[in-house]
Amino acid sequence: MTHAVLCEDLWKTYQRHRPLGVKTLLLGADTPRDTRFAREWALAEVGFQVPRGRSFGVIGANGSGKTTLLSILLGTVQEDRGRVNLNGRVASLLELGAGFHGDLTGRENVFLYGSILGMRLAEIRRRFENIAEFSELEGAIEQPLRTYSAGMIARLGFSTIIHSPADILLIDEVLAVGDASFQDKCHRALREFRARSGTLVIVSHNLKEVTEVCDEGICLDLGRVVDTGPMTGVAARYQERVAATDPAKVKGGAHGQR
Repeated sequence: MTHAVLCEDLWKTYQRHRPLGVKTLLLGADTPRDTRFAREWALAEVGFQVPRGRSFGVIGANGSGKTTLLSILLGTVQEDRGRVNLNGRVASLLELGAGFHGDLTGRENVFLYGSILGMRLAEIRRRFENIAEFSELEGAIEQPLRTYSAGMIARLGFSTIIHSPADILLIDEVLAVGDASFQDKCHRALREFRARSGTLVIVSHNLKEVTEVCDEGICLDLGRVVDTGPMTGVAARYQERVAATDPAKVKGGAHGQR
């Protein structure tokens, strides 16, 4: 089966600022300990591939490198070493409101974001009514985006990318925003997207959601892949590790840490 997403031996470094004071010059610099939010490598030796038409999840604690990985896949961040290959047109929802402008109306933002996604003007015009209907924003579609709640922005962003002519969708945590009925609607749309041979790469802290949507996946810790395989198993083992280190974080069951 032809792969849609391929990562091989991916490395990305943090540029750590290390000021040189008199003490450092005289005694030498200590080698800092790697932690979730302060380490040399954001990603190290990351490798995986996603066949066309499959759904792939990326889980791990905050600061484990998940968003950095998606940013490299999208091309907004450049890897230091390794190889990334995406076969197909890509649409992304990596940050709430990214690609939107607060002073433009919802309608105008659909045209702005659609053009960023590579859609032609005529193509956006043809798809606009379907986008607006899916978002359920009704009269608010003519209001400035700055008047929208986070859930409304999420609706508009997801509605736009799911109606784009993309082959690959990169989604970072955005499905956690919005009410339950709209999340169910998003899940149905993603299943339909996959049925058309679309490929998904999703980052989420919601373990229940990611196991429902994704076939396989990886778990990152300090920028490295520590587990890979079917998503249900990867999520279960991650939850066991979290429970062993901090039981309070898994209070509430399969949603994992927030």
